[in-house]
Formats: sequence, C-alpha cells, structure tokens
Amino acid sequence: MSSSSIIKTAIKSGFRSALKTAWWMIRLTVAISLGVMLLQYFGVIDVAAGWLAPLFVHFGLSGEGALVFITGALVNHYAAIAIIQTIGFDARSITILALMCLCAHNLIIETTIQRKTGSSVVQMLLIRLSLAIVSALILNAVLPPTPPNLVVAASHSAQADFLTTLTHWAIGTARLMLMMFAIIVGLTILQRVLADLGVIRKLSNALRPLMRFLGLPPKTSFLWIVSQTLGLAYGAAVMLEEKEQGKVSKKELDLLNHHVAVSHSNIEDVMLYFAIGASLLWMLGLRIVFAIALVWGRRFIDKITFRNKMNVIIH
Repeated sequence: MSSSSIIKTAIKSGFRSALKTAWWMIRLTVAISLGVMLLQYFGVIDVAAGWLAPLFVHFGLSGEGALVFITGALVNHYAAIAIIQTIGFDARSITILALMCLCAHNLIIETTIQRKTGSSVVQMLLIRLSLAIVSALILNAVLPPTPPNLVVAASHSAQADFLTTLTHWAIGTARLMLMMFAIIVGLTILQRVLADLGVIRKLSNALRPLMRFLGLPPKTSFLWIVSQTLGLAYGAAVMLEEKEQGKVSKKELDLLNHHVAVSHSNIEDVMLYFAIGASLLWMLGLRIVFAIALVWGRRFIDKITFRNKMNVIIH
C-alpha cells in the first residue's frame, strides 16, 4: 500500500474515531457547564465557595477553585475547563488550577488503567493528589499576585437577569465546543497517520537515550510516546496490548506509571489550558521535574529494598 493510501485510510478511521470521542465529551461538558451556570445563578456556588475558601486560600484560590479541582479529579479536563469558563478566573488562578488538574484528573478511570498495567491504585492516588497540592503551594508562593483590575469576579453573571446569563453561557460554551472539537479531531487523526506510517515506532527508537535520562527502561519508549500524545485513557489499549504480548514487564510498566501519573497527554491537555490562559512553562516544566523525581525515587527505593532482601537471605 502506498503512503498516500495509508494516509487516506488513517484519516478516515481517525476521523470516525475522533467524532465518537468528541461527541461524548461535548455532551458531558455541555451538561456540566449548564449545571454549574444554574448553580452559580441561584447562589449555590457562592455558599459552597464560602465553606471551602479557608482551605483553598492556601493555594491562592477562591472557594470556587475547589469545585474546578474536584470536577477535574473525578471527571476530566473538559469538565474542569467548562467550569473555569463558566465561573471566570484570572490567569494566575487558571495556571494553578491547570497544574492541580493536570497532576490529578480522571482519577477513577486512569488509576484503574494503571492498576491493570502493574501499579498500586492507592499509591498512584496518593502520588497524584499529593503532587496536585504541592504544585499549588509552589505556584502560589512564586507566581506574582494578579493586579486588582485584572481579577475576574465570579459573581458578575449572577447579577444579570437569567436570559442574559443564559445567552452569555451559550456563546462561551459554543466557542469552547468548537475548540474542543478541533483539538480532538486534529490530534486523533495526526496520531493515527503517524502510527500507520510507522513514524511513532521510529521515534521510539530515537528516544531511547532520553528514556535513560528520565530513568525509564528503553523498552518503554513507545508507550511513553503514546502516553504523551494520547494520554492514559486513550492510550490504555496500546499499553495493555504491549503488556499482554510480553514486550514490557510489570516492573517496567510500574516505572512508566510513576512518570505518566503526573506527566501525560502533554499536547492535548496542555493546549486546552493554554488556550484559556494558563502558563505553558509551568504546566510542562514542573510536571516533568515531578515525573523524573518520581521515577528515580522509585528506582532508589527498589534498589534499597533489593539490597535488604539480599542481606536477609545471606544472613
């Protein structure tokens, strides 16, 4: 089959797959966004924010930030972004929330996938939730405060009449849906084309030296690319297939899971938050540092554990 035929076939299959994913995510996002808008309009969010504000103030966030984080942790980035867009936050708060959600999002599905590929659910949950909090504390300490004239007040839309609020919500949500559709379809087709042309496999071979720097086994390079492009949820099938075929061991996958727990889908997810005002440097840089530290820390612990076991056997 010629390259042009491969590309055409990949585009067709990728587009069909992307449409299903985009349609599901758009329906979910619209429903959550509408629900949040109604809760905001009728004052429910103001009450909840008041209860949670004392905790989230340590992260440099208002009480509404808790709603964003909890939604992102239990659902996904699209749901969290829908709330951010509905309520309104300044760029500093969006960056902090983006880091928190990037470290800990879609936890139910993704930790289940990580368990199937060889890691402890409890361990992965503790790592992701802990680093979400740590990242928020770090950013709150180092990011300059937002000037008062640039702070977005979350209560403005609630002061308008219901029809005006609904109109503003519809316009903002429509823009978000278009952006989501373009990103999902574009990235899915790109990944499918690169995979069918064999480009991803070639890239994985070229990235073997980088794997050593990251502390990851060279054999995990292909799965690392999959996790960085598709993420855990979308890349689960590929990861499980590699495991079932014996191409990577449980221990190697566990090391990979420590890395991707806080640093995966670094194209789509990062682009989504960048599009609404989050800092690209902080989103990528801090999580990569976390990921490298986690892997090398895990390797150190495994080494110490192995030595202790050997000492017990010898003595």
